[in-house]
Amino acid sequence: MLVRLTMICCGATAASRRGFFPADEPLEDKAFEGIAALAGSLDAADRIWTSPAVRARQTAEALDLQAADTPALSDQDFGAWAGRTFDDVQRAQPEAARGWLVDPGAAPSNGESFHDVAARVAGLFDRLVGQPGHTIAVTHPAVVRAALLHVLKAPLAGFRFIDVEPLSLTDFRSDGTRWVLRATGITAPKAQRR
Repeated sequence: MLVRLTMICCGATAASRRGFFPADEPLEDKAFEGIAALAGSLDAADRIWTSPAVRARQTAEALDLQAADTPALSDQDFGAWAGRTFDDVQRAQPEAARGWLVDPGAAPSNGESFHDVAARVAGLFDRLVGQPGHTIAVTHPAVVRAALLHVLKAPLAGFRFIDVEPLSLTDFRSDGTRWVLRATGITAPKAQRR
């Protein structure tokens, strides 16, 4: 029994390009060029899921994927920090910002810790391991980081050392009993400069 999961990191937003904590904003116009380059390279899938966030749904739609909203693929909830820069948060809440950088159990004000994201993603992997076939999941950097750490059985403290680019693909495989990382970091070709 072969189980395959291909995670696609959604495209960038204007806020994410400026280093803001994500909120539920739409894709930047430039993201659609990268999505078009990626569209023809995807294998057929038995299931297609997406985070409910606007940027993830727009990515799936631009890839012409008929995706079902899957809350387990939601981005980390940054609570009161959503839409703010790290520098802004650091000035207003220096202890909380410092803690968030080093402790996967620390959560933004009214938000979700990376530990919580990792638990949600581990549950998704546990459910999917018994479902043969290929699943494509359009999601967010925090979810891909959690998936990588889960499959590699690595400590959650490593979450700050994984960079996940917009529109990158990360592929996992399972024989029905364990997961392995098959490939990571595959990205859409850069648009031709004009």
